[in-house]
Amino acid sequence: MDNPDISKLAIDRAATPARRRRRRWWPWLAGAAVLAAVGFVAYGRCVGGPPTVETAAVSAAYPSQAVTLLNATGYVVAQRKAAVASKATGRLEWLGVMEGSRVKRDEVIARIENRDVAASRDQAKANVGVAAANLEQAHAEAREAQANLARSRDLAEKKYISGSTLDSAVARDDKARAGVRSGEAALAAAQANLKAAEVALDQTLIRAPFDGVVLTKSANVGDNITPFSSAADTKGAVVTIADMETLEVEADVAESSLGRVKLGQPCEIQLDALPEQRVAGVVQRVVPTVDRAKATVLVKIRFIERDPRVVPDMAAKVAFLERELAATERKPVPAVPKSALLERDGAKYVFVVKDGRAQRVKLDGGRALGDLVQADGLTPGERVIVKPPERLADGARVK
Repeated sequence: MDNPDISKLAIDRAATPARRRRRRWWPWLAGAAVLAAVGFVAYGRCVGGPPTVETAAVSAAYPSQAVTLLNATGYVVAQRKAAVASKATGRLEWLGVMEGSRVKRDEVIARIENRDVAASRDQAKANVGVAAANLEQAHAEAREAQANLARSRDLAEKKYISGSTLDSAVARDDKARAGVRSGEAALAAAQANLKAAEVALDQTLIRAPFDGVVLTKSANVGDNITPFSSAADTKGAVVTIADMETLEVEADVAESSLGRVKLGQPCEIQLDALPEQRVAGVVQRVVPTVDRAKATVLVKIRFIERDPRVVPDMAAKVAFLERELAATERKPVPAVPKSALLERDGAKYVFVVKDGRAQRVKLDGGRALGDLVQADGLTPGERVIVKPPERLADGARVK
């Protein structure tokens, strides 16, 4: 059997390390290529990509901001307000109103238990009847005495009766006349007692002092009403009523700013409960005293236009104006921050962001409204670029 030649199967160990060393460079080359690609992309985005800009929303501003001299805060109050109670003392028997009820002047809104007072009134009324009957009887006696006196005088002239009989007739006539005057006085006294009883009965009825709205209810049916006492488990006032036609705003003005406020000065009132509405007002009174603790003066502003939704104790902001507003200045207008304004070629522009692109829009107005600028042609809610870059072009993509 021939022996096979296995020399070709020998491994050349001198050549193997060289191939392995050449293969170790490929991972490093691949990593360098990846890093270069990432750096190229980042450089392209930083240098050639869309710029990052700051935007602000177009807001609705009022032209009154351009003529505002001073701003102050306060609350809505009712100039005419009353805590309604009964002059009589007793148990509350009936209550016909609740919070928010509208009442008319002299309308009965509650009643105190009054059976005893009503009985006294009936008794006084009966006494008037008795006095009237007694007076009628006195008048009848006076007529009889007067007729008897006339006959006695005729008989005395003819010497048919003595002088003493005539004197008796005269005395009887005088007595009858006095009885009439006494009856008239008794009737007047009885009528006065009846009037007093009727007043006492009327005092058990609680009436509205003026047209208004019930703000608070302080007592319930069954409570003891004692308006002139502070005894336990008793109530004084039954309800509190305010005249909504006399609503006004009381605002605290700093003592140092009082020189910018004068009587009859036009104002614009904004209520926190109705932020979308501005109401016209005028300075009605300036209270001539200073609050030492706050160094403020109380100024009262009357509503020129009153909204039925306005109620007492609403928080309000008051803008004191240097002149009265025109009808066209009472409505809000679109406005943008002053930092969004850009002037080019003698015209004013702003950049509006739409679909990721900056669109240059020319402003038709440009009137200053405090920290804002009127921007006619724009819509509140649109986004404008604040502090636009100088190299920003119309239609450029931004983010």
